[in-house]
Amino acid sequence: MHGQCPICGRLETLTRHHLIPRTRHHNRKNKRDFDRDIVQQTIGICRPCHSQIHAILTEKELEREWNTIERLCAHPEIRRFGEWMSKKPRGFKCVTRTSAQKGLPKSH
Repeated sequence: MHGQCPICGRLETLTRHHLIPRTRHHNRKNKRDFDRDIVQQTIGICRPCHSQIHAILTEKELEREWNTIERLCAHPEIRRFGEWMSKKPRGFKCVTRTSAQKGLPKSH
């Protein structure tokens, strides 16, 4: 699927991101708090932004706090990454590092 990534705004090949991670679909709280249609909802985002989201946030955090595209775009680290990615050419690939890894020297 091709389109505009809602995180970085680039026209890119998009991957499906479950707003509520599939590993959390059978959680009791999830079943109680969300309709089935909401649980199954996906959005298209580019691979670098998708990887960054999963590097920054845990599955539980995604389920409970960051379960809409508006909330994801409001996350400070994701917003900053999206702004940085917006200046990169189509097809640009980057190494994704978790928040805990930032500031550590890269090992090659």
